[in-house]
Amino acid sequence: MTPPLSSQVVVITGAARGLGALMAQKLSERGAKVALVGLEPAELKAVAARCGEHASAWEADVTDLDALTEAANRIKDRYGRIDAVVANAGIALGGPLQDSDHRAWTRVVEVNLLGSVATARAFLPALAESRGYLLQIASLAALTPAPLMSAYCASKAGVESFAHALRAEVAHQGVKVGVGYLSWTDTDMVRGADQDAVLRQMRAKLPWPANKTYPIGPAVDRLVAGLARRSAHVYAQPWLRGMQSVRGFLPGLIAAVGSRDVARLAPELKATAASRLNPVGAGGLADRRAREDRADRVE
Repeated sequence: MTPPLSSQVVVITGAARGLGALMAQKLSERGAKVALVGLEPAELKAVAARCGEHASAWEADVTDLDALTEAANRIKDRYGRIDAVVANAGIALGGPLQDSDHRAWTRVVEVNLLGSVATARAFLPALAESRGYLLQIASLAALTPAPLMSAYCASKAGVESFAHALRAEVAHQGVKVGVGYLSWTDTDMVRGADQDAVLRQMRAKLPWPANKTYPIGPAVDRLVAGLARRSAHVYAQPWLRGMQSVRGFLPGLIAAVGSRDVARLAPELKATAASRLNPVGAGGLADRRAREDRADRVE
């Protein structure tokens, strides 16, 4: 039987703000001990303080396997066990591929996909000991492609497929793996993307209900409930479940409809290309600053 949340130790990556921070708070309210992993020590410590005396903060870049493994070992030493891990860390970049900075585009895949792989590598030994649960945060972008979001779509389709493959590999160890799906949710990342007028116009053209921004509270409540059940699939917005049955038809439909919108906006996209050379939102800024700090230390 799945142990109650009140007896579990849960690790959350990308926990300095947004989805990860609120998940930590909701889990701590249900009695879980939470370990918060991310790039911003001050913000992580502030979130941990809101989560109570059994919460802790750990600075690590999810793309740095050595740092992440050290954090995993130290978290296990502190709590004696790790029961669940939420692979939530992620960044996003908008705009046409041809106008994008290759290093920034690649960094999205590195953080979202390879960072999730490193998270699994670092924490699976502890999860195997506890017969625990890994919840991989994916996205609507894993279910359907979207023009001007090629890096994010590629990374989230990748983490979905990775999690499904991993589920079969670790089941015999008693470890369960779930995938969490979210549509546009009110986070710093989405608000950062909406600051771009052209991207905002494209999103407004999406059909309902995919063109809405959803409140973060109910989304996190569903993710926490899915974690408590150790579900294979968790839908932060209930209508996303229905997308599974039609996902095979979506690439052709979006290619036909989206191409017209991209053509219409092409001059404006070209004129504003320089404004979208970096990942969006506060999380994207934190990632860029962390990389710059590491480069400075190397020099």
